[in-house]
Amino acid sequence: MKSSTSISSFSPFEVQKFVIPVSLAAVLVLAGMIAEALFFPTHSSIHLIILGTLGILHIISYNIILLRFINIRIPYEIINSLVAGIGLGYLYLVLPDLLTEIIHILVVFCAIAIAIISGRQYAYISIFTIIAISFPKSAPTLTSTTSVLEYVVPFIVSVVAVEVVTSLKNIAKQHIYRLETINVVSHQIMQSLNTKQTLSLLDAAIRDTLEADTFFIGILDGDNINLELFYDDGEYYSGTRAPIKGTLSGWVINTQKELYLPDIRGDVQLDGVELFIMGKEKTSLSWIGVPLQSENITGVLALASYTANAFDRADLELLVNLGQHVTLALDNTIRHAQVEKQARLDSLTGVYNHGYFLKSLAEQAVETSTPLSLIMLDIDYFKQYNDTYGHLVGDRVLQGLCSAIQHHIKHTDSVGRWGGEEFVIALPGANSSQATQIAERISETLGSLQVEDRNNKFVPVPTISQGIAVYPDDADEIYRLIDVADKRLYAAKERGRNQIESGAGLLSK
Repeated sequence: MKSSTSISSFSPFEVQKFVIPVSLAAVLVLAGMIAEALFFPTHSSIHLIILGTLGILHIISYNIILLRFINIRIPYEIINSLVAGIGLGYLYLVLPDLLTEIIHILVVFCAIAIAIISGRQYAYISIFTIIAISFPKSAPTLTSTTSVLEYVVPFIVSVVAVEVVTSLKNIAKQHIYRLETINVVSHQIMQSLNTKQTLSLLDAAIRDTLEADTFFIGILDGDNINLELFYDDGEYYSGTRAPIKGTLSGWVINTQKELYLPDIRGDVQLDGVELFIMGKEKTSLSWIGVPLQSENITGVLALASYTANAFDRADLELLVNLGQHVTLALDNTIRHAQVEKQARLDSLTGVYNHGYFLKSLAEQAVETSTPLSLIMLDIDYFKQYNDTYGHLVGDRVLQGLCSAIQHHIKHTDSVGRWGGEEFVIALPGANSSQATQIAERISETLGSLQVEDRNNKFVPVPTISQGIAVYPDDADEIYRLIDVADKRLYAAKERGRNQIESGAGLLSK
């Protein structure tokens, strides 16, 4: 966990809720002391009444007035600690020996209240102030073990109480800080529609709220788990994959259950699970993981440490909370990407539409320093073909043509629907000769395509005409390159169709 110095303090009203029970108890003890002095007066009764009254007024004023003004708390914390210490120290001097139990109770109450209100250091200021004032009077009486214990035990109890209160405050602050961090990160994550940004926010959230030597988010891909984010011992790893079979992550994904292993040095009672080392060649001793499951996401979010018992149930609860938000966020990014992809594609053929292809082509021309070939192709006499065989058959031809194109191009190439039966292909890195070879293969593949009509009878497949232009040889600007390819396409059509025009001479099919 992160240091408490990074955690915001409680508000005055939150502190007041903690301190009111101790304050009421202290007021009752002081009131009892005043009543004792009134009904059973002694030579020190006036001092007890004055000190008791001042103590009650001080407690009430702090709870009702001073605690509400946060801007004056810092200087007042020191003053309050000293005043409380001096008051209780002086009470040690005037209180009869028969009533020492009262001062013992008040010392503990004082330490607890100041530890809650101001913190450990201010509580110790009060305790040491009390000791400094009371010790000269008490020292001569500390002649036996019993007398020493009677004097020391209240201060020991006070120190223990201060440490317990401080620990509880830090735990509460840490919990609040974690929840605040998760709420902020979750809000940011849910607004993100970018997978990399979502993973970056997840990375920051884990590093800011948890101490883990290793953390990762894995997404199921067939029989393997792709680690989209993987951090191990100060280093990030990309492109890492882990098998689903026989791994802790696989167990979480398969069972869709949380897994909490505070110490895995003993036998891990999980069927078919063996230790699997990723990243650094070191074995983790603590491991926790939660499943990620939505319509588009199946995966795991996990933490590990090279120290045993590094995590507790609060860490697991936090990871569950974080995993739920990350699952929704990643599912949203996938849905958004799917919508964006559909907006880029032609609904019938599945290739890029005119607008997106033009945008993609312009980006490729700017980024590339190598040749870029463009093939513009058109189906010959397609209107007559549709009139003869029907638009349903024509649609099958369009789909078959796009399949033939995609069969002969690389994943770095792209194809777009330019018009009704006109398509354009971008081939980064291909020269005129290579583009011509691809055009020939597309034409041959289309010629062997078998298309059935509505009566399940095979019908002939139309031919295509193609024009090729190369950037920057034929044109050094993308729109001029398209114009050159288009002119060559029509040159091929004018020469009888079923042709490929590359500018180096007409190729007949």
